[in-house]
Amino acid sequence: MTSGYGPIRDEAPAPPSGRRFGDGLATGPDLRGAAEVAVTQALGPLGGARPDLLCVFVSGAGGAAAAGLRAMELAGARAAIGATAGGVIGDGRGVEGGPAVAVWAAALPGVTARPVRLEADRGGEEIGLAGFPPPCADDRVAVLLVDPYSFPITGFLDRCNTAYPNFPLVGGLASGAGVNGNLLFLDGEVYRDGGVGMMLGGDVAVRAVVSQGCRPIGPTMTVTRAEQNLLIELAGVPAYARLREVLQSLSPAERELAGRGLHLGVAMNEYANDHGRGDFLIRGVLGADPGSGAVAVGEVVEVGQTVRFQVRDADAADEDLAELLAAAAAEGPTGGALLFSCNGRGTILFPTADHDVEAVRVGLGIDGVAGFFAAGEIGPVGGRNQLHGFTASLLAFR
Repeated sequence: MTSGYGPIRDEAPAPPSGRRFGDGLATGPDLRGAAEVAVTQALGPLGGARPDLLCVFVSGAGGAAAAGLRAMELAGARAAIGATAGGVIGDGRGVEGGPAVAVWAAALPGVTARPVRLEADRGGEEIGLAGFPPPCADDRVAVLLVDPYSFPITGFLDRCNTAYPNFPLVGGLASGAGVNGNLLFLDGEVYRDGGVGMMLGGDVAVRAVVSQGCRPIGPTMTVTRAEQNLLIELAGVPAYARLREVLQSLSPAERELAGRGLHLGVAMNEYANDHGRGDFLIRGVLGADPGSGAVAVGEVVEVGQTVRFQVRDADAADEDLAELLAAAAAEGPTGGALLFSCNGRGTILFPTADHDVEAVRVGLGIDGVAGFFAAGEIGPVGGRNQLHGFTASLLAFR
């Protein structure tokens, strides 16, 4: 790791325009050249100020390492992270499957940034936290970019939730290639495994927004019998029978939708009087057995938890994201945001790849938004950091 990048200090003047966030996106087979264009675009709104934090995301085979290195060199930021991806987001657009570079730059006087370099480290039967610095009193969030093939992110998040409760982690899994194919960028260096990130603190106010894109069907129910990820009984009745009741109550169109993608929302706080958006952890329904009456889901479920079946489609995902952004906007103005959108969203779910970034720009009234289409999204739900799928995970800077 080069020594030219250190903690963010407060000597950088605020841009004359008052804007502190910029984003850029350029496409084409010359990824190094695209990086130069995207950096120039991202630095424009900073009004000549040296960026304190730079994020670079590169899509496309061949030249990705050179593009990431060139972006970090040209921007001269005090701290920089990035990753390769199957698609990138910036300049109000999403680009999937083609060569492109997206860059996000921020001038953040008074903010501190500490680099995070994660490597797989198992201590006995548990995942270690080596490389992840303990949060300081004024740290607010950590941004993490992880290679899903070489780092046990789920176990790592469990350890962080135990060691540092209520400390938010936001980010995504690199999606540029398969095993040994992803690249991670950190302060002028390129890595092929593990994870990279930044611990941000000091004079910074952030909000994590996690849109899981589902809407509920049927009533909320209490788990009365379960084994690992098998729902055996819901409210004293076999889980399969409860699921059949819910499906029979739906319209034909909704029943068809449930047949294409049925999910379960697991309440993160079963003691709450009401459970609304953001209170459920969404996991897929993996199967059901009429004989035993069990329903298998993609999460360990415990007796006493509150659950509710869910469906996901473009309309539900659009509504969920819009409502969460409205709630974030009501808390005060946002200057910029990092967006980690599932690679199962984009044109797989919506008419265009631009949906999520357009929704964020409109919902928060900002321009400085960039990110990538991830192979899994990291973000807090119910006060615990989780790995998600089909989600838009957003870090908004006040």
